[in-house]
Amino acid sequence: MRQPGAWRALFTVALLVGLAWWFDLEDVVGRLLAMRVGWVALALGLSVIQVAVLAWRWCFTARRLGVTLSFGEAWREYYLSIFLNQVLPGGVVGDVSRSWRQARGAAGGQDRAGGPAVRAVIFERVSAQAVMTTGAVVSLLALPSVVGQPSGPMVAVTVGVALLIAAATAVWVRRQASAQSVTGRVLAELADSHFSPSAFAVQLATGLFIVGTYLATYIVSARAVGIETPSLVLLPLVAPVLMTMLIPITIAGWGLRESAAALLWGAVGLTAADGVTVSVAYGVIVLVGSLPGALVLALARRG
Repeated sequence: MRQPGAWRALFTVALLVGLAWWFDLEDVVGRLLAMRVGWVALALGLSVIQVAVLAWRWCFTARRLGVTLSFGEAWREYYLSIFLNQVLPGGVVGDVSRSWRQARGAAGGQDRAGGPAVRAVIFERVSAQAVMTTGAVVSLLALPSVVGQPSGPMVAVTVGVALLIAAATAVWVRRQASAQSVTGRVLAELADSHFSPSAFAVQLATGLFIVGTYLATYIVSARAVGIETPSLVLLPLVAPVLMTMLIPITIAGWGLRESAAALLWGAVGLTAADGVTVSVAYGVIVLVGSLPGALVLALARRG
């Protein structure tokens, strides 16, 4: 019997052990322990704003599908979703949980997994994912200008990361599509929630803002561990690294994200160890920022 969760956990550990063997683990850990409190606080503040906007966008999308969802409920459920995605294999357990819970609530306790409440969860993720994918592709195209001229290793790495992004996007789309059969009603709901003029403006604006908070959090994580590489140099590297987290072969992208960072940092002439350190710092900050979801889970279990 296959246990994909166990395999993902094993692969995550293997990647992290390999990185620890390849790089100076003591140096990485030392820089993480010495993270600057002010920058960490800024990153955590960004996460609070990010979750608030994510929850509001979910409410907006749900309303377009005729589903009643209060901001408070969306805010709690989103924190729970993010926390579960951080600590459980698969990367979508949290989203499955909030869609199932919302569907049952909207159906008066009956399990209606194919209803609008589930599609609201799927649809609201589309806008930011589309923006992030576009940003990753544009970032890869911009990398030659970052290093002045394309080198052989840089071209090889960027092509490899581009293929990873393509694979990640394909897997993500397939997993979302598998949750719902594509019918005329589904397409009409997608058009209403995303492509009508007013909805498109909201989805695009929130998608850009949310992706901006992801990128900013990564840059702030670099500052937290004392890396002073100019932001304009770091920025084209961030979206491609974050996109690799969509590939569901590790827990919350751990190991895969750090490996991609090491390759990209080295390809553009930066220190690969810095890429690993920033990526680990980002992962730690995101995990800490998701901890309100643990409180939501504890309260839900008590209830």
